[in-house]
Amino acid sequence: METKYYDVFIIGSGIAGQTVAKIAAKEGKSVAIADIREFGGTCANRGCDPKKILLQFADLVQKSRQLQGLGVEKLPKIDWQAVQKFKSTFTNPVPRATEENLKDFGIDLYHQSSKFITEKEIMVEGKKISADKFVIATGYVPRSLAIDGAKYLKTSDDILNLQKLPKSAVFLGSGYVGMEFCYMLSTLGCQVTMIDTNERPLSAFDGFLVEQITKRLSENGVKFIFNAKPLSVQQLKKNHRVTYEHNNKAKSVKARMVINSAGRVPAIQELDLEKGKIKFDDSGVLVNDFMQSLSNKNVYACGDVSSKSLPLTPLSGLQGYIVGQNIVTGNSKEFENPLVPSVVFTHPQLATVGYSEKEAKSRYKNVKVYKADISDWYNAEKENEKGYAYKILVNERTDQIVGAHLLSPQASETINILALAMNNKMTINEFKKQIFTYPSFTNDLKSMLKDDD
Repeated sequence: METKYYDVFIIGSGIAGQTVAKIAAKEGKSVAIADIREFGGTCANRGCDPKKILLQFADLVQKSRQLQGLGVEKLPKIDWQAVQKFKSTFTNPVPRATEENLKDFGIDLYHQSSKFITEKEIMVEGKKISADKFVIATGYVPRSLAIDGAKYLKTSDDILNLQKLPKSAVFLGSGYVGMEFCYMLSTLGCQVTMIDTNERPLSAFDGFLVEQITKRLSENGVKFIFNAKPLSVQQLKKNHRVTYEHNNKAKSVKARMVINSAGRVPAIQELDLEKGKIKFDDSGVLVNDFMQSLSNKNVYACGDVSSKSLPLTPLSGLQGYIVGQNIVTGNSKEFENPLVPSVVFTHPQLATVGYSEKEAKSRYKNVKVYKADISDWYNAEKENEKGYAYKILVNERTDQIVGAHLLSPQASETINILALAMNNKMTINEFKKQIFTYPSFTNDLKSMLKDDD
């Protein structure tokens, strides 16, 4: 079989893979990129972008519900098919536009899963390909659940493409995906049950704020069942029966839809990495600070699939840039994890940046904790919003913020202000001298940092 050669071959066409491909192509290298799914990656096709389009309609209903009787007479009626049609105007053009853009750079495209056959060779579309450098940028896929009836489980892809809202749903797992879609469906009239093996949802987020968002969702009608182990899913005539173990007893709940929201894992199962002598573990492809494989110097990994990443699009783009530069200039740039805010798009939103309280106190000798439920502040009361709280951590020695955690209707935006202050090492005194618009959630940040009188 004839072997085709490229300078750079990239597996995965999300933002990380695209960034590497364009950098290498601009430098005159021969480049190809392959993807087992539609081009454009998770975020634009089946992740954060379409998710936010759908969630805003739940936000509209939620906000109207809070103001019902205070000026709002009727809740808005959502035409879900129209919502899906609107969403499709964003997602449908992505694959073709991505392919055309890559072709404009002279990049060859392959539409199939790639498999390593040696350290420097892969098979794709029945062709043997060799390359000087390979880049793995395949992202994440839903974690498989090894339970009876797992074939009946739906994923976030299915929720994003729902043509009709279910009357009831069970979520297995309460991470980002589970909590966001749990909020959306429950707000739009679905009876939701959340089952999780842990004692609370969103284990990576601050417990004080998570407790409050859990309370808000419970008031929305969501039934939470923690410390429970899913055992099986059985298809009935109209519903599904989910059997789970709770307090050493087998129990069950029925619902029209059962969603696997148990998290996501690096998409490496189909790549035959062992044949390429590429080391990996549960965190993904093991890489050094240059984003280069620890065991195969011909291979780089970037984005969610690398062992040095978080599932955040801005970070994927940054890693793609670093890999691209290292390929064309010979490992000139090292990756350092930047200060990256992250958000759970429920209502209210839950946002975080920097250290948790436990991490901060283990790192610094004296940490001041600013923390309060401020649902009685003006910005919350004017919206009849019951969920408004914060926890901000300050290193007393430097008077600088080292961690910030917000629960508010605009936390996804205001967390960026605190991230900016942290990146620029502003002291609390300097931050409180800033002039922001009033009344605004941003201006409230200064009041959060006031000492008790």
